[in-house]
Amino acid sequence: MLTKEERTAIIKEYGRKEGDTGSAEVQIALLTADINKLNGHFKQHPKDKHGNRGLLKKIGRRRDMLKYLKGEDLDRYTTLVDKLGLRR
Repeated sequence: MLTKEERTAIIKEYGRKEGDTGSAEVQIALLTADINKLNGHFKQHPKDKHGNRGLLKKIGRRRDMLKYLKGEDLDRYTTLVDKLGLRR
């Protein structure tokens, strides 16, 4: 899990306006940070199968949100994918 300071920094960086926590960009960035942190956990604990299921659910949620953002606004989608360093 991300700390409160990490979450606020991500919200500030990716928010479209002050106090924006619900936009697709912020939610995708928060999910990406969670996913990256969990990847480090699974390098130390490879047999954590229950935690792996949670990771896969987060990846699926991020994929759905990326698909939504791509359909809504292609420019916002491409800038976000470049900024986060995703492969899509």
